[in-house]
Amino acid sequence: MSDKQTKLIVIGAGGHAAEIDEYIQYANQAPASTEWEVVGFLDDNPDSYARYSFSAPFLGTIRNHKILDEASYIMGIANLTYRRPIIEKFVAVGARFATVIHPGTYVSKSALIGQGVVVAPNVNIGPNVKIGDFTLLNARCSIGHDSELGHYNFICPNVSLSGFTKVGNENLFGINSATIPGITIGDRNKIAAGMVVDKDVDDDTVVFFRQKERVIAIPKNSSG
Repeated sequence: MSDKQTKLIVIGAGGHAAEIDEYIQYANQAPASTEWEVVGFLDDNPDSYARYSFSAPFLGTIRNHKILDEASYIMGIANLTYRRPIIEKFVAVGARFATVIHPGTYVSKSALIGQGVVVAPNVNIGPNVKIGDFTLLNARCSIGHDSELGHYNFICPNVSLSGFTKVGNENLFGINSATIPGITIGDRNKIAAGMVVDKDVDDDTVVFFRQKERVIAIPKNSSG
């Protein structure tokens, strides 16, 4: 193992964990990148592991895992119900969490990215952006200049947050959702797929489009 290489354990063994595993294998091939050695995966459902071609073995359940001092951890579970409680449990007993950034991401030199963050391919992180701990930025999302995201946020693919957007903690942004510039969003909100947020959002709110009725006009038959 080189001096740059860091052992990593992924919490979870489902689809999101499989994506992270592939990000890391890709990153290890990039010149002058941090080299991760994925040593294994944890999941309370062993059957999840069998569905994917992981690069490292199954290490056992999350609930029975003993923290390894020589390894760092990354959250590989997408479900918001489980992410924060598991992370807090691991941190409480001394786990260190790594930040994994795919080499195909653009990150401004002035951006600040917290602990335990995962950044997927083709993400754009603009100037003066702040990303809080344990936030996931999924593929092709864009975080505009001077935006601030708190902790434990889940940003789905193709999300676009315009400049000066402020986001609290534990929010879910559905695929293809967006904000106009200067929007403030509180905590624990769910922004539905495709939603454009054009007004501030408080806490514990679901923001969604109400499906409009589709009307089809059928012309009457004209008499000859």
